[in-house]
Amino acid sequence: MKATILLLTTTGLFLAAAAFAADPVGQLYDRELKMVESEMVSLAEAMPADKYDFRPSDGAFKDVRTFGQQVKHVATVLYMVTAQSQGQKPPVDLGKGENGPDSIKTKAEIVQYLKDAFAFGHKMTSMLTAGNQMELVKSPFGGPDQPRAGIAHVAVWHTFDHYGQMVVYARMNGVIPPASK
Repeated sequence: MKATILLLTTTGLFLAAAAFAADPVGQLYDRELKMVESEMVSLAEAMPADKYDFRPSDGAFKDVRTFGQQVKHVATVLYMVTAQSQGQKPPVDLGKGENGPDSIKTKAEIVQYLKDAFAFGHKMTSMLTAGNQMELVKSPFGGPDQPRAGIAHVAVWHTFDHYGQMVVYARMNGVIPPASK
């Protein structure tokens, strides 16, 4: 009798765990997000704090974001798109526009804001399923409604876009991006 109860309990727990496992679609998006997170966070950590205010000035770089502003922008858009992909509001104040809250200023605060945005993004992307990925949701940028998966995918390509810009900033300051070592 005890063995039967133990077997039923163990089987029930296993089935419950399997039911809560991420859908393969969610796993796919989450893996992509982890890939860009690894490169972006390591770059943000590698740039010295005194270079967070750096922005190129030679050539056609008038009014571009500083390195720190780039990191905050990436984190803010991560919050925006991953929350919207699940029809939720971001769990933090994002400030005005896409540049993040003005209260976050130091390297440590900015890096933590980025890490928190990725953590939230993982929760949201893991909720994508084969059944809901093509459902239309409002775009956080206005315009026509978009499929959940399309909005969630912005988190990956947008982050890599800014990563490329930030690599240039880092190299201009003698910092080799950790992903390049």
